[in-house]
Amino acid sequence: MKVTLLSLLVTLISAVSFAQSSTQVKWSFSSKKIADKTYEVRVKATVNGDWHIYSQNVGVDGPIPTVFTFTKNPLLVVDGKVKEVGNLITKNEEVWGGKVNYYEKTVEFIQTVKVKSAAKTNLAGKVEYMVCNEEKCLPPSETTFSVAIGG
Repeated sequence: MKVTLLSLLVTLISAVSFAQSSTQVKWSFSSKKIADKTYEVRVKATVNGDWHIYSQNVGVDGPIPTVFTFTKNPLLVVDGKVKEVGNLITKNEEVWGGKVNYYEKTVEFIQTVKVKSAAKTNLAGKVEYMVCNEEKCLPPSETTFSVAIGG
């Protein structure tokens, strides 16, 4: 009985911690045509309070970088790597044993995609990320998305 209660308590605490991470970052997704059959998908992260979100290139082992995974779509070609636009902060963090790269307040991630036809489609995927402040880090979180392209 004690083992069951302990298991239930650990699961509940994990679920609450996981939910906290996703409430510290608000995501918005949009697309914009920039040339014939070429679009920019813009993913904006708005970070609450004194929290920060890590760059795709964190700089050291330890913190979880922001990672984008795109669902394969035969109507789209993902062109190049995801670019970051924002005020990149590089800071020596003793806890991580080196310099880390992160963003506070806002950061925009931009992915160029090319459509193979005039058909309307979607770029779908997920973004995995971790947020920290000066006192603690929350468990990694992920957000799924789908952005309309073309048409």
